Amino acid sequence: MRPTTNVLGTKGWLTAGAAVALIGLASPSTALALDLEAGLACDFPLRVTIDSSTHRVYKEFYDKDGNLVRLLSAGKGNELSFENLSSGATLSLKGKGSVEHVALHPDGTQSWRTTGHNVLILFPTDVPAGPSTTLYMGRVVFTIDTSGVFTLRSTSGTSMDICAALSS
Repeated sequence: MRPTTNVLGTKGWLTAGAAVALIGLASPSTALALDLEAGLACDFPLRVTIDSSTHRVYKEFYDKDGNLVRLLSAGKGNELSFENLSSGATLSLKGKGSVEHVALHPDGTQSWRTTGHNVLILFPTDVPAGPSTTLYMGRVVFTIDTSGVFTLRSTSGTSMDICAALSS
């Protein structure tokens, strides 16, 4: 079973799936620690601690029938700490600017477009297959299917492999 936390939730709305994080959408004034077993996010067990930012704007968009069809979150992202639970190595990221646009489709799939500083965790069941935990500084586009499988569509800008940083 995949964690249902994705640091992407607005007002308590949390997506299931391979991403634990995109520095961005967590509910204001919350803190969360999530332990992921070896092979999910990195080759070692990983703890992600999220201290959410209160400097975010959230907007929900509804169609004419009252269905939620799009989410927008923008502002200062969450502060994240990553810990290699095998070695004790840690990495902390300050919250930077980020914007998340999420289209919620009638079939239950989601399309995400993010800009700024965002972390995406991909599991072995995702496309491309993880484990991977990457900080992107730029633009990331991915989809989530109804089974919670993330498919990375495109990235631009720079990136940092967090698993590699915690392995050295």
